Amino acid sequence: MIPRDTVDRIIDAAHVEEVVGEFVTLKKRGTNLLGLCPFHGEKTPSFTVSPTKGIFKCFGCGKAGSSVNFVMEHLKLTYPEALRWLAKKYNIDIVEKEITPEDLEKQTERESLFIVMQYAQRYFTEQMLTTDEGKSIGLGYFQERGLQPAIIEKFQLGYSPESRNAFTKAAVKAGYQPKYLSASGMSIVRNGTDEKKELAEGDLFDRFAGRVMFPVLDEAGRVVAFGGRTLSSDKKTAKYINSPETDIYHKSRVLYGLWYAKRAIQNADTCYLVEGYMDVIAMHQAGVENVVASSGTSLTIEQIKSIHRFTKNIVVLYDGDEAGQKASMRAIPMLLEEGMNVRLLMFPDNDDPDSFSRKVGAEEFQNYLRENSQDFLFFRAERLKTISSGDPIKRAGLIRELVENIALIPDNIIRSVYIRQCAIIMEMEEQILQNEVNKLRRNLASKIKLRSGDVDESKPSSEEESAEAIESFEKQNTEELVPDYDHEEIELLRIMMQFGNVYIEIEGEDEETSESHKIDIPASDYILFELYRDEMTFENPMHTAVLDEYIHEYKNSHFPTAQQFLNSTNPIVNQFVLKHVLNSREVSLKWKHFGVEVPEEVNNLKRGIEHVLFSYKEKKLRAYIQEKQKLLKTTEEPEIWDLLRELDDLKKVKSRLNKHLGRTVVK
Repeated sequence: MIPRDTVDRIIDAAHVEEVVGEFVTLKKRGTNLLGLCPFHGEKTPSFTVSPTKGIFKCFGCGKAGSSVNFVMEHLKLTYPEALRWLAKKYNIDIVEKEITPEDLEKQTERESLFIVMQYAQRYFTEQMLTTDEGKSIGLGYFQERGLQPAIIEKFQLGYSPESRNAFTKAAVKAGYQPKYLSASGMSIVRNGTDEKKELAEGDLFDRFAGRVMFPVLDEAGRVVAFGGRTLSSDKKTAKYINSPETDIYHKSRVLYGLWYAKRAIQNADTCYLVEGYMDVIAMHQAGVENVVASSGTSLTIEQIKSIHRFTKNIVVLYDGDEAGQKASMRAIPMLLEEGMNVRLLMFPDNDDPDSFSRKVGAEEFQNYLRENSQDFLFFRAERLKTISSGDPIKRAGLIRELVENIALIPDNIIRSVYIRQCAIIMEMEEQILQNEVNKLRRNLASKIKLRSGDVDESKPSSEEESAEAIESFEKQNTEELVPDYDHEEIELLRIMMQFGNVYIEIEGEDEETSESHKIDIPASDYILFELYRDEMTFENPMHTAVLDEYIHEYKNSHFPTAQQFLNSTNPIVNQFVLKHVLNSREVSLKWKHFGVEVPEEVNNLKRGIEHVLFSYKEKKLRAYIQEKQKLLKTTEEPEIWDLLRELDDLKKVKSRLNKHLGRTVVK
């Protein structure tokens, strides 16, 4: 468990704009910052970060919270894991006991997988740097490729020994359980192993034996997978193998090198996209760090969205050979559809970024990147014009291919510019291209509408933790909710969180003399006393949950604040603060922006509290009267007369409450 004072230090240090800015490119918009939401696909920014309030909020999907919540949501971490991640980022020491094999047994599988992968990286690096086999084969390979020691260390490269169970044996000896070695994909279960029995060391063998190792890091800098390259000349052996899908590694979402490239991409406002591990590493060595690769898979929409959060400008660097060009051509339509500005860069003589950078040196390589990238669509238009010369049928087909790419661009203005320029290059009428693009856009819109209709009919495959908790809570208690009470319950909770420590003057009575006199008490005490005195409980179970946590915190730390609840591990409490407490301040500020003076609530705090309490009591009383009136239908003499007298008394009390509220009840 992390001590409370350490938690406070972490939260104080973790400025929301710094934490979010590590994963999203943010641009100044008034007092706030704006960027593309990392939680849902969007092309127009609706994700807002408020440094003054210490929160983020997406007006597209509704996600909101503090820096801790952001890390939890984006990196899929628990509350303690998010705190540890932030502590590491801000160099805050957390005093926790060292993990032992017994502790590992108690870890969740997900946590254990991260631990196994971290151990694997250290093991492979140590093997490469300290053993004869590792130095001669693994380190020798990287040195032969021209990698400097600093780059080898930066990318945590390593070597897996040729012995088929070297890693597995070492990991088990170090205390790592075979079931986690298998679940992480680092070890493979031998054929014929009984699935029902508990795995042992002898049931496993190494996946990456005899390969140089490339750790794959997620956006949080954690090792989640490996790529392994064989140095064997046997053509039957796969040149590269990659980790399988696991609970912590999803190939479609991870980009190799993004952890190292994030800041450089933001600074340059451009991302270079390459094919392989060595291309990324070689470009770093050549001084170009804003580069990523798709981790041995075809580029996916999820990976494009990851890049788009940092920049909308992408340069595709592909090999000069036919296979490299085909791979790039498959990726570009997806890039255009996601609103990316796409440029191409080809290397001569079938070179790739790795071989070309070694051939020409760092300075010339950087100059080549700057001077030779071309806008993709203009490049295609010029190329189509050349290769279709003299063949009208072929020309028509190639023009259609170009038009299909233009139609994918979501921005109307950018699309129209491309239509005009490509019409000039292709020497044809602009209106013809425009008509074809419009036709394709209509077809595309129909398909998207049809797809979205299908999605609406089915439940999403995965939901975020806080939304899931709140939705579950609401479903379980739907029949119990009485929306009529929501306004007063929300207001009472909001006032306690914002003004609970403000003293108000009330009428008090001396227990001994029964004399009344003025006393000052905190607003939260007054509200809680009134609720308990009249035995009033909240009707909405979500509000009850927030009230319970408020009371719990109130007993342990004097006057809990909205900011304190913003960092709550309970998503119901967390979202309540974001929706009802912080938003109320925004509304007040918006009115002031339009020249409307909003009275300071604290100046009329007692009157405001009394109004809410009287309104709440009146609604409770009204419901109670309705229950009694229903009883009249089933009650017989003489009990009915007692019930009628009780109803008359209740109505008088209700009338007095309405008078306090300034209401005139018309019968």
